[in-house]
Amino acid sequence: MATIRKRGNSYQIRVSCGYDTSGNQVVQTMTWKPADGMNKKQIEKELQKQAILFEDKCMKGQVTANIKFQDFAEQWFEEYAKVNLRPTSYARMKQLTKRVYPAIGHKRLDKITARDIQKFVTDMLVNGKNMNTGKPLSRKTAVHHLSFISDVFSYAIRMGMLTDNPCRRVVVPKSEQEEKQIYTLDEVKTLYEHLRDEPMKYQVYLLLSIYSGFRRSEMLGLEWKDIDFENSLIHVRRTSQYTKEKGIYTDTTKTRKSKRVSKFPPSIMNLLKQFKTEQDKEAKQLGTKWEDHDRLFTKWNGAPMNPQTPFEWLQGYCERIGIPFRNIHSLRHLHASLLIFEGVDVVAVSADMGHSVVGTTLNLYSHMFQEARARNCDAISNALSFTNEVKAKEEKHSEDSTEGTYEDEDEQEEEQFGQVFGA
Repeated sequence: MATIRKRGNSYQIRVSCGYDTSGNQVVQTMTWKPADGMNKKQIEKELQKQAILFEDKCMKGQVTANIKFQDFAEQWFEEYAKVNLRPTSYARMKQLTKRVYPAIGHKRLDKITARDIQKFVTDMLVNGKNMNTGKPLSRKTAVHHLSFISDVFSYAIRMGMLTDNPCRRVVVPKSEQEEKQIYTLDEVKTLYEHLRDEPMKYQVYLLLSIYSGFRRSEMLGLEWKDIDFENSLIHVRRTSQYTKEKGIYTDTTKTRKSKRVSKFPPSIMNLLKQFKTEQDKEAKQLGTKWEDHDRLFTKWNGAPMNPQTPFEWLQGYCERIGIPFRNIHSLRHLHASLLIFEGVDVVAVSADMGHSVVGTTLNLYSHMFQEARARNCDAISNALSFTNEVKAKEEKHSEDSTEGTYEDEDEQEEEQFGQVFGA
């Protein structure tokens, strides 16, 4: 049964919900304040009504316990995230708590409103600064924080602790989508020209990235058993990941469709054969110090390469040859842009990139597809070029048919003059 206690101008309604695993009584509370002008009889009647409704909600598990957001979020990490999320996703979620907990972590879960979360999201975009660079935060960063908060509330609803997710009413202001930073063809040419002076493994990494469009984790997860030299094919079957807690580890591909196979030209396959020969030679020289993981891209001793290594190499390489560094992921964007520029349809591009849905490809490269569609006008004109020949013949036929119609040139000029001025 609910108990009611008067506190100043309001009333506290308390409901006992049994005991927890430690033997402590679980009590739910709510506060109700009468409206101005209500008499004693009206207050008693409404108070009893509120008590019955609150007790009913408690018995149905629709009222959260007196728990703060931070405490419940940590339970979510332990009970749900740790067993359902990839280690990399789990680690990223943990990073988000650095901003979320100071903002709303101290508030009770059932007291957090959509306005509280909206203020937090807006503040990140208006006043937020990157903790490492000091630069303004992006809309994407704000969306990630909101998604984390929403996941925690959704879990509370599934556990019967809440009936509403306030994140549904929060709006992340739209911003102008920035174009992907992609190396120009002149810059790619410069990348190629100086590549012979770099270690073989980085030569292979750069060229294979451009030709394949594989993600960095997919590149580092490649093993020699994935290379079909006979048919010039490369299979993507796994990824190589890193977290502070686990170190470097092997994981599945990002999505089911990320498992794919791609065909490559002889130049790439020949380069891979040279690379394999060189790696086998290094392994033989190191003897027992060599760790055989069958990976293409390794540390000096054959152990899987750290995901940060290609990033640092490309950054230094760009500095040495005097071109802008556009992030390691830009090699994947370059691959996609080359496909789109050559008129490859969106479904084929999506399959090649390993996207789970075509919509992802359209969202990421909408600007490139728009430019490609703009070239359709020229394509149609070129395909229908024979119409120009027909038109030219018709015009020539028309000119020939007018010859000899006029008795002299003066008569012809007079007729043309009349056509111009409407005579």
